Amino acid sequence: MKWEGGEESENVEDRRGMAKPAMIAGGGITTLLVLVAAYFLGIDPKQAQQVANQVGVGQQRAAQQEGQAPGKHDRALVFSKKILALTEKVWTVQFEKAGKVYTKPHMVLFDTEVDTKCGRAPSAVGPFYCPADRTLYLDPTFFDELAGKLHGSKADFSEAYVIAHEVGHHVQNLLGYSKIVDAKRGTREEKQYSVRLELQADYLAGVWAYHADKQFHILEDKDIDEALKTADAIGDDRLQKQAQGWVSPESFTHGKSAQRVKYFRLGVQTGDMSKLKLFFDTPYSEL
Repeated sequence: MKWEGGEESENVEDRRGMAKPAMIAGGGITTLLVLVAAYFLGIDPKQAQQVANQVGVGQQRAAQQEGQAPGKHDRALVFSKKILALTEKVWTVQFEKAGKVYTKPHMVLFDTEVDTKCGRAPSAVGPFYCPADRTLYLDPTFFDELAGKLHGSKADFSEAYVIAHEVGHHVQNLLGYSKIVDAKRGTREEKQYSVRLELQADYLAGVWAYHADKQFHILEDKDIDEALKTADAIGDDRLQKQAQGWVSPESFTHGKSAQRVKYFRLGVQTGDMSKLKLFFDTPYSEL
């Protein structure tokens, strides 16, 4: 991926290395913190606990680095600023075409845990978007876990896909799709609507890639394949099988690997913003 040139977003804050409140229960990622984070972020608590168990090594590494703030030329910081800037440019144009104004999100890099308007969240929940403060949160050590234990890709464009997916949630928030899912909380359809939202965010990440490449020629050979490898690695069925040895479709919150691959690829191939409603109009069994 060609990302080194171009502008940097001014909307990225680096909180890594900052002093943090004392962890409860003797330190580490506790069950309580995981469940609280899962509640606020709309993540299935069982899956959050499974992820917490999987990324324990990464948490230890992050804790060991606490107090050592990265410099302004830190790769993760520069990369995040460049990718967020690319999303800002693409979505500003796409919103203008639709007669709307794109409000740029903020992005926070952190380690171990972070306080948000959606509650305090540990790194174990992975990258996420908080609609209450319109901010993306990312612990960059997630990418090491993604390429290692989760068998995803460490390629630049794979990481860009993850960021673009979270920006996709911001786009959903601005367009009103997030409210549709919020209205289903506490109902039998809650998890199905969560899957719809996540697959739409994958599609939006693909739409971004399509237009970013058209405008800025960022893609190189194998970039799409690397992102698809990551999409395949983080499907609910793949994660559940790896964590517990079996799959529970009724507990899915993000979609199967095949679905995540399908809709990211569709977004990359078409760049079509007119298809967003299909994620909520299509019968769930046909997604």
